[in-house]
Amino acid sequence: MRKKYFKPKSLTWLSSVAPLLAGVFIALEPVHGLAAWVEAVRNATGLTAPALINLGLAGIGLRGAIRD
Repeated sequence: MRKKYFKPKSLTWLSSVAPLLAGVFIALEPVHGLAAWVEAVRNATGLTAPALINLGLAGIGLRGAIRD
């Protein structure tokens, strides 16, 4: 079975995982309590957690659609 969406050697995949992880980090702020770090990530990106997560998932989906 081919790994259609998991391609860690692809620069496109890595650039899509970064906003996904940033969005999850922001969304989980009540769990981990790193409010200062969350504020720094939010200020650096200028986007909300749902927007970052959707951006990351869209990029991974587009990368999966590209044939090698």
